[in-house]
This record gives sequence, C-alpha cells and structure tokens, in this order.
Amino acid sequence: MANESRPCPCDIGDKFDYGGRGQEVQVGHIKAYVCKPSASTDRAVIVIHDIFGWQLPNTRYIADMLTTNGYIAICPDFFVGQEAWKPSNDWATFNDWVKTRDAGKIDKEVDVVLKYLKDQCGAKKIGVIGFCWGGAAVQHLMLKNPHLKTGVSLYGVISRFEDKHTLLHPTFFIFAEKDHVIPLEQVTLLEQKLKQNCKVDYEVKIYPGQTHGFVHRKREDINPQDKPYIEEGRKDMINWLNKYL
Repeated sequence: MANESRPCPCDIGDKFDYGGRGQEVQVGHIKAYVCKPSASTDRAVIVIHDIFGWQLPNTRYIADMLTTNGYIAICPDFFVGQEAWKPSNDWATFNDWVKTRDAGKIDKEVDVVLKYLKDQCGAKKIGVIGFCWGGAAVQHLMLKNPHLKTGVSLYGVISRFEDKHTLLHPTFFIFAEKDHVIPLEQVTLLEQKLKQNCKVDYEVKIYPGQTHGFVHRKREDINPQDKPYIEEGRKDMINWLNKYL
C-alpha cells in the first residue's frame, strides 16, 4: 500500500489562492478563524482542519461557504500553536509528528470553542465538520460530546476509532472511492458496525473515482471530471447540516 512510505493520504492537492472573508480571533488559549453571516443566526459549525492546519486557505474557503449558507463558522487551531504539517516535510517522520497531535484529545479546545460560540456569538445549535485528521476528530466528538447536534466527517481516518460506533448524534461520513489510505473494505466494515451498534441517524457515502481530500482540496475549475463530485460532496454536507441544525 502507498502508505508504507507516506503514512497519511493528505497530499496538499490544489492549494487555493484564497484570502478569506472572516477574521482571526483569540478564543481562550487558542487562535481561531471566524466568519459570520450578515443576518443574525443561532446556528454555528466548528470546522476541524486537516494536518495542514487552521490557516490552510482551502479550509477557510469551506468555512466561508458555510457562512454564505447561513452559519457562523469557526476554524480553531486544534494543534494549539504547534506547527502544521508541510508538504516539504519528510514523510518518514510523519508517524512521530502525528503522535503529538491526537485527534482524540481535542476536548479541552472544543469546550473553549463551544463557550465562545454560545457566549460571544449567540449560537444555540452547533454542529461540526472535519477533514482527514479533522474527520477522525469529528467521529471522536460524535461518540462523546453531548453539546453538539450533528457532524460531517470527510475522509476521516477510520483506523483511529475502529472499535467505537455508538454515536450520540446524527453523523454523515464522506469517503472517496480511490482513497489509498482508507480502503473500501474499511468503509464497508464501518457501515456494518454502525448498522449493528448505532441508534441515531447516519449515512456513509462513497464518491466514485475520487481521491482523498476531494471536497476541500480539489479545484473544480481545473479538474473538470471531478467537478460534479466536488459540488455534490459540498452540497451533501450543507444539506446534512441544514437537516439537523
């Protein structure tokens, strides 16, 4: 498998040339990117970044897209000031690097962000989405955090939570057919386990011909064959949030 030398599938993909329409703020002990719609709302979404961190323009683009759909969007620095992964880094060091950034140990940061959203933004209904590393973090939160209403996990690394399937909240799982680190047999097993153990609404969807990161790290204008699936993934994500928030 390709992950022998590259243990994470997070190729940078198309790095968007995008500045963002929100602002950076200090939220407790961490920094965060926040974008708010022009009309007041009590609905908010926490956006959990991938290994390239909270400042990746692609992730901020998605946060802003949520705002254009009526949500307060916040993308906190879940690495808490530690450096994000760089494409130029040596992949041989990745496993050691990621051990110091555990997607299952973000509860303290999430609590701070939830308090900020409620106290400073007037949010009452809060969901979460996440990409790759952040997708695994979404699954972690959907298993244990009572204060979130729903989640969307985009190509979250299943192996990090492969034995836990009793979700507390409705969760949508987005996967790519040709993701070389999340093989389809893992996705099939996840579906089986959810069917056996999950008491809330969930959906697992595989997008044909797509590779890891397609929803937020592929540009539809230079990948015309991928455009329908990129748009479908984003629309499905918004529709799921609309349904449960």
